Amino acid sequence: MKTKLIILGCGSSVGVPRIDGEWGRCKRTNKKNRRTRCSAVITRGSNSILIDTSPDIREQLLNNKIKNISSVIFTHHHADQTNGLFELRPFYWKTGKRINIYGNKNTINYLKKRQHYLFQRYGDYPPIVKSNIVGRKFTLGNLSEKVSFKTFVAKHGKTYCLIYLFKNTAYISDSNDLSIVKIKELKNLKYLILDCLKYKKHATHFNLEDALFVHNTLKPKKTILTNLHHDLDYNFLLRKLPNNVLPAYDGMSLNL
Repeated sequence: MKTKLIILGCGSSVGVPRIDGEWGRCKRTNKKNRRTRCSAVITRGSNSILIDTSPDIREQLLNNKIKNISSVIFTHHHADQTNGLFELRPFYWKTGKRINIYGNKNTINYLKKRQHYLFQRYGDYPPIVKSNIVGRKFTLGNLSEKVSFKTFVAKHGKTYCLIYLFKNTAYISDSNDLSIVKIKELKNLKYLILDCLKYKKHATHFNLEDALFVHNTLKPKKTILTNLHHDLDYNFLLRKLPNNVLPAYDGMSLNL
């Protein structure tokens, strides 16, 4: 049975173009430069595992014809990763079953505080999600459709972000420092999905130079750059990169 990873969104926290119509250095005629906020989905049979719920999650799922969500795993609590959780209500309406969401303690507590009405009855509205704190290892799905994960904690400025390792693939969408990660377990992967915000240095994200250093250190077969700001034009960036490093684009599908 095939396992796929679909990059639902690969843009920075403001997307491309920004809400004010600013495209930066990105050529608006290239569809691969139109980027929604970071999110992804792992599919294996009927098992669809969402990575983060960006503010654009409704359009992302519609555009990629994702009609069911089995569970959600969160990298961290920031708004561009969590504000779309409310949009998942129709999946609860279809099944009558609360959606299991997974994250570290900080993320789960943040969501329970900010979106409490999704976790407990609020007037006539039933809860639609059930929270779970992730451990070092966990598995989602049943029998032949299951996907196993390992988690690692990475620095993201003054906060922390979870790295998810699954099917010889690592997803690192928001980080600027892997110094506390046991990188030995992240070496020689098939795919490395990696934060690459800008050309210039940034306080909470890898820039292009950082991302290429991580790529050369971990030596995956292929690195896919995500969380791309509007100064990173797709074609211009593609020409600068090694053959086994690619910019992501919304809707990019990888066979794991």
